[in-house]
Amino acid sequence: MTQNTVTLLLVEDNEVNRDMLVRRLQRAGYQILTAGDGETALEIMRQASPQVVLMDMNLPIKDGWTASREAQLDPHLQAMPIIALTAHAMEEDKARALEAGCCDYATKPVDFPALLTKIAAHLDADR
Repeated sequence: MTQNTVTLLLVEDNEVNRDMLVRRLQRAGYQILTAGDGETALEIMRQASPQVVLMDMNLPIKDGWTASREAQLDPHLQAMPIIALTAHAMEEDKARALEAGCCDYATKPVDFPALLTKIAAHLDADR
């Protein structure tokens, strides 16, 4: 799977953060889908099957915690890697994200090189 064929879903309700991350991820060679809430994210996950989901945890309509839990209950989505993106940087927040079904965790502001490394690790694990 070449990077050009890899589709990521970025779930972020803050337009400034979303636009910045979309541009940087596209420059890194990824195709990007976006959602602004957890409900829309689940719909896109079911329809488009992105290889990795970057999930903000504090979202309107359905938060990232709930959307991640629901994805884990769906047999078609449970293998899809979800990386939590959150400003909550405490160790218990990381544990909560992993418990909700996320496979990894990145704090905001995003350390972009570290995020790219996490994305690549989950893509490699999927092969």
